[in-house]
Amino acid sequence: MTDYLHRNCPACGSRETRAEMPAARPAETMTLDQLRPFWAGLFKEKCFFTYHRCTDCRQLYNPVFFTPDQLTELYSSMAPNMDAVGDAAIVATQRGYFARAAAEGGLGGGYLEIGPDVGHIVSEAARYGGFDRFWLFEPNVTIHDRLRAAAGGRPAMLSAEMEDLSRVPDGSVGFAVMVHVLDHLLDPLAMLTQIRAKLRPGGTLMIVTHDESSLLRRVMGTRWPPFCLQHPELYNPATMKALLGRAGFADVGVERSRNVFPLDFLVRQAAWAVGARIKRVPLPPFPIGLKLGNILTLATAPAQAAARSPMLEAAE
Repeated sequence: MTDYLHRNCPACGSRETRAEMPAARPAETMTLDQLRPFWAGLFKEKCFFTYHRCTDCRQLYNPVFFTPDQLTELYSSMAPNMDAVGDAAIVATQRGYFARAAAEGGLGGGYLEIGPDVGHIVSEAARYGGFDRFWLFEPNVTIHDRLRAAAGGRPAMLSAEMEDLSRVPDGSVGFAVMVHVLDHLLDPLAMLTQIRAKLRPGGTLMIVTHDESSLLRRVMGTRWPPFCLQHPELYNPATMKALLGRAGFADVGVERSRNVFPLDFLVRQAAWAVGARIKRVPLPPFPIGLKLGNILTLATAPAQAAARSPMLEAAE
């Protein structure tokens, strides 16, 4: 059997859990080669590692998961984010995310994004924000030229390394973004602590994730798309606030986010929820905006900027 990673709770470090969401075919009982066909695609047979609930902090996560080397290999063959949804819907959705953050003001200093994909929010930030530099961490090097273009001629540093932000000066970033990235990370607390150090006092972090406490999750059960091989943990408003608090953030607000989906995609999702596998729907891809299963989080760096991790401070 394949050697997988065995880990404690990524939010609080506890070892105490209870199994909550097993798949019909638990990934931990299969080899890496057996799992490859299940790696990508929304409308395939469900297969994922068993999700457990931390009994201490209530975080939902996989105690058994792929190792970093296995993930690097698997992601190298993965299509761009939400490839099945369509570019127009993604653009409309991400413009809405930026508009929500812009309503809070303070869009100046440096711009930092982890996993910007092709740069839809980057282009909005370049067009409407007053950012002096863009720091973009995107593992897919084939789209780096497109990301530079999205920055609109502003100075931009691009890196394929997503876990090391040391090139970004501490206290220089006014706005940081992570859209459907946090729930892919093996060590989300370490990443959030790094980002907090890079933010200037009063700087804003915007995160978009799935909401594992949503009505959609309860209705769909194991068929809920975020229960998949790419998500080693999943969040709800309470666990998101707790995690950001541990990372040293203040003024954490979580709200349901508005996403735009093509009509035919939504019908396929509804059919999937009741167990019907429909690949094509004779409907136009008319865009519909819904608050459906995702949450948007805005958090602020404390007024007293601190580059050191609260985890290190607590250990001293």
